[in-house]
Amino acid sequence: MPVSPARAAAFDILLRVETEDSYATELLHSELCAHLSAADQGLATELVMGVLRWRSALDRAFAQVSTQRLEKMDAEVLVALRLGAYQLGWLERIPAHAAIHESVELVKRARKRSAAPFANAVLRKLAASLKSFQPVLTQGMVDAGTIAATLAHPEWLVQTWCSQFGLEAAQKICTYDQAVPGTAIRLDPMEVEKTLCNHGIQLAPGVFLSSARRVVAGDVTKAEAYFEGRIAIQDEASQLIAALVGEGKRILDCCAAPGGKTAAIAQRNPEATIIATEKHGRRAELLRKRVRASNVEVVHGDVQDLPAREPFDRVLVDVPCSGTGTLARHPEIKWRLKPEDLNDLPMRQAAILQAAMQHVAPEGRLIYSTCSLQREEDEEVVEKALRENPGFRLSNAQGQLEELRVRGELVLQPYDSLLSGRFLRTIPGVHPCDGFFAAVLERTE
Repeated sequence: MPVSPARAAAFDILLRVETEDSYATELLHSELCAHLSAADQGLATELVMGVLRWRSALDRAFAQVSTQRLEKMDAEVLVALRLGAYQLGWLERIPAHAAIHESVELVKRARKRSAAPFANAVLRKLAASLKSFQPVLTQGMVDAGTIAATLAHPEWLVQTWCSQFGLEAAQKICTYDQAVPGTAIRLDPMEVEKTLCNHGIQLAPGVFLSSARRVVAGDVTKAEAYFEGRIAIQDEASQLIAALVGEGKRILDCCAAPGGKTAAIAQRNPEATIIATEKHGRRAELLRKRVRASNVEVVHGDVQDLPAREPFDRVLVDVPCSGTGTLARHPEIKWRLKPEDLNDLPMRQAAILQAAMQHVAPEGRLIYSTCSLQREEDEEVVEKALRENPGFRLSNAQGQLEELRVRGELVLQPYDSLLSGRFLRTIPGVHPCDGFFAAVLERTE
């Protein structure tokens, strides 16, 4: 009996994530899934994201009944076992015999036939010993180790969040990461909302911004307005970062791909000259395709090499980062990231920020942002840049939020929870969105 298309696609994607450092969401929207029916696409997505979210819990479960250590297993066998274990422990509507049989067939399909009896034995033992091994979630977990083990996160990462945000917030972050995040969209123009509703897509108001909507039911990616670029799927925290940029005549958007913030800035500033830089060629092409505004010029290049030109009154520096604020959408990140990465990343981020600062006009504003929860990439990078550039000062993000409130754009009231000192920060689970950080710098000379 051949393996079902959904399980085959999920296996291929998880194997590439495991061995090639690929990103699951990109592969789920690639040719690997183009042939799947809507039902199979849904199952493949559930399997891929579920395995990645709960990887450590899955490994711990079948390690208890395995005669072989995990680090000795071939990647193909490990991925097949994780798929089988996830179906046994999390998906009640899938019969155990189907989960076991197809996982074993996946091992054979990967040309690891000699390991098939081993995989079969492990999964059968697991099915016999545990009806369900989903972690029992409770309030008020006592320490970082318990949170990490129960909610399938690396302990070192949870420890940093406990130190920075407190035990309760760390548990909320991890809980949020383990569920499917909601879909938020930005409307361009707002009139498109009626069209979506007429096609059965149910929307609710945004939590932060008047221009945002949350998708309650329906698939916006099938709507004509989506293909026409009149709506964009964009987390509300990301939309808020773009709103902080405000209005200007000349705007520089650094590290701009994939273009969600660029498009939002262009919508807000239709008369401005906007330069969007992107270092990587493939991403620069993606940026050109996604941002259709005529006043945006895409520059394939590093902002550190950007030639001197007329300065900009608004600059967005949304740097490449660890992405720890987006683990609900990209759970593979938490298994790849290592503590030593937080030594290298801030050095690159500081270099990008300081290069961008040279292009800010007197009295101009620069927004530094990440989708990271790590202080090393956020406050510490900004503090270092300010020490080395005395012509800038740190503005209180509260001022920009108040401007948005007065204009009727910021609807969250009160908005104090968005502030961390003079910075803006959203925290997954504390807020219903990804984790973003932003600092507002102003040039004083």
